[in-house]
Amino acid sequence: MCSPAHFAVEYAINPWMDPATPVDPELAVKQWDGLRETLIGLGHEVHLLDPEPGLPDMVFAANGAVTVDGTAYGARFRHEQRSAEAAAHRSWYEARGWRFVAPVRTNEGEGDFAYLPEAHGGLLLAGYGFRTELPAHAEAQEALGRPVVSLHLVDPRFYHLDVALAALDDANVVYFPGAFSVASQRVLAQLFPDAVLAADEDALAFGLNLVSDGRHVVLASEATRLAGTLRAAGYQPVPVELAELRKGGGSVKCCVAELRP
Repeated sequence: MCSPAHFAVEYAINPWMDPATPVDPELAVKQWDGLRETLIGLGHEVHLLDPEPGLPDMVFAANGAVTVDGTAYGARFRHEQRSAEAAAHRSWYEARGWRFVAPVRTNEGEGDFAYLPEAHGGLLLAGYGFRTELPAHAEAQEALGRPVVSLHLVDPRFYHLDVALAALDDANVVYFPGAFSVASQRVLAQLFPDAVLAADEDALAFGLNLVSDGRHVVLASEATRLAGTLRAAGYQPVPVELAELRKGGGSVKCCVAELRP
């Protein structure tokens, strides 16, 4: 995770960002601290990436890489405003002994990649259409040695995979069908017949931008209907308030890069 010490909405690179809407920096830090403390309280270890001035979106740490078995496939950001973040993530991983694969193709890390180690022998779901380019999926497959399933995102409000789909455990997912092309919806239905489906109201509340450890599902507090659906499916929802960071187009998952050493 990376503190939102420099968080601001100074430009608009997704439909949720509005530079004219005021941001409360102190509240953003308080809400982020609440998320970090929630994860620690659930028994998870949280490592920190130092925020850098001039990079207001660094708080969205998930976008810096995707990791599998000690290898980090790094990010190459679509927009110039975020491009310098990639070097900070690379330095963090290399300083800690990870094998780091620098990308050639544009991709935004776990923003557009979800790893399920027990689904069909282990696979990566990968989004494209707005940020990550399709050739990056092949590059990730070579870097990480896992089959990659490409999913076409068609609604600009769901510009990253991680606002439209999330891994609930090692083999199953929750997603909002309307974020995907008809063909990609068919693929998801074939791969995950028991998937949890989210309603549009919860998807638009960033309810799918969640983190799950297979039992506890940490998600935006506004996604109340989805919390009930997850509870009925046997998971334990853990709501958190991140409304201030949502002004930047992200929520729980965007703030958390999952480490798989």
